[in-house]
Amino acid sequence: MKISDILTENLVVARLKGSSKQEIIDAMVDLVAASPKVLDKAKVRTAIFEWEKIMSTGVGNGFAIPHGKTDAVTDIVAGFAVTEREIDYDSLDEKPVRLVFLLVGKDNLVGPHIKLLSRISRLMNKEEFRAQLLAANSAKEILDLFQREEATYFEL
Repeated sequence: MKISDILTENLVVARLKGSSKQEIIDAMVDLVAASPKVLDKAKVRTAIFEWEKIMSTGVGNGFAIPHGKTDAVTDIVAGFAVTEREIDYDSLDEKPVRLVFLLVGKDNLVGPHIKLLSRISRLMNKEEFRAQLLAANSAKEILDLFQREEATYFEL
């Protein structure tokens, strides 16, 4: 499964408003809740924040990947945003975050969920790609960047 298979323009925001980790995650859950794959937005929000209590999903280099698994989705759902400003996210490297990729998997789809987390992490480790995402001005531009990067980075 490719990232570009699960991200659509309506699940991407080029300048997400918010000034705290809580506000950003809430906005991301609201974003993905528009997907018909989401059966219960409150359960999705709970799954994301439960994982966040265990360990911050601010993985470093200005990137966070809030994620969780729940029976409140029919399939894997994702959203991506570039925040309007730097967010204190309790990141592992203690640096603020501007790139946020939310991933919600179905309880029984552990394999695909882990593969997507790995794929996202590998893409986001590339400094040039992160810089391009930060410079993007629209959801379409962000999606195009993901598609191009995935095409060059992974065997499809």
